Amino acid sequence: MFCNSLAIFDLNNNVDISKKIICIVLCSLFFQTTVCSQEVIPTYSDYLTDNLYLIHPSMAGASNYDQIRLTGRTQWFDVEDAPNLQTLSINSRVTDKIGLGGILLRDENGNYSKLGAYATFAYHLMFSRSTVDLNQLSFGISGGIIQHRLDQSNFTEFDPLLGSNNQNDIFGNMDLGISYYVNDFYFHLAAKNILSIKRDLFYSDAVPSNMRKYLFSTGYVFDLNPNDAWSFEPSVMFQLREATDEMNIDANIKTYYQLEFGELWGGLSYRNSFEGAEYTLDGEEIKDQQLQVVTPFLGVNYNKFMVGYTFSYQINSLVLSNNGFHQITLGYNFGKSRQRYDCNCPAIN
Repeated sequence: MFCNSLAIFDLNNNVDISKKIICIVLCSLFFQTTVCSQEVIPTYSDYLTDNLYLIHPSMAGASNYDQIRLTGRTQWFDVEDAPNLQTLSINSRVTDKIGLGGILLRDENGNYSKLGAYATFAYHLMFSRSTVDLNQLSFGISGGIIQHRLDQSNFTEFDPLLGSNNQNDIFGNMDLGISYYVNDFYFHLAAKNILSIKRDLFYSDAVPSNMRKYLFSTGYVFDLNPNDAWSFEPSVMFQLREATDEMNIDANIKTYYQLEFGELWGGLSYRNSFEGAEYTLDGEEIKDQQLQVVTPFLGVNYNKFMVGYTFSYQINSLVLSNNGFHQITLGYNFGKSRQRYDCNCPAIN
């Protein structure tokens, strides 16, 4: 069920307090975990580690080089069966205007898991007169097949009537996206999970059929001195979930430093939700906890290889674990590189 629609929790009644704290924390992590598992590919902060195609289908083949990206994410090392996610993506420009891509994913959260595969077609309109100015408008569409699985092998310990059979279902989904780059400025717009498909895995009306979510991000890359090796990229990303009007925003700053063999980069991201989970500690005063996550990230491009690391830490007062969320991104750029543009546009050049 959606977390923000839950009843208010009273931590002073007879229910075990540790269970109630866990429930509150899980609700406040609505956008960060797969507890409310309506999202096919969760939107974390890995898009900041040169992995834009993972959430924006319009970025398939948008870069001057073809890309392979592998990610692994683990949450709460001290929590058994904590959520973990792995993705493998590849995208390439096959003609002057057409890009193709594919994504494989595995997402696990305790007894619940999903496997998925996406294929992407993108079309790129080039308005540039030469490599002096970048002016590119891109459109993308992704179609995917996702299998959801509920492992009930341990459920008989609590209810023998459930049986040991695993529950599975398979459904399709679709994403749409637009990206625009003009010199050092860019924006992305994506509509995720646009197919309304009711799943029967949980046999509950609390699981909505509307999984649609909208992403909008924009940023600008600049340098303080044209001859300096440093450049800076402030950006924001806004997310809206249609079914519940839940929203959050990322405020990011990313820094690049040019090296002889490649590029060193890093930065900081802050995510804040506009809604929260309500609870009470004294039986009277109602308190509200909004999701707040700080994510430092660091990476390096060495020739055609890329390595990135992100660490996300929830700064709320009630948390399930202080170990945070760890993610590693490995990348390789392949194929014949197209001519570079004379701009601060690391996602393209």
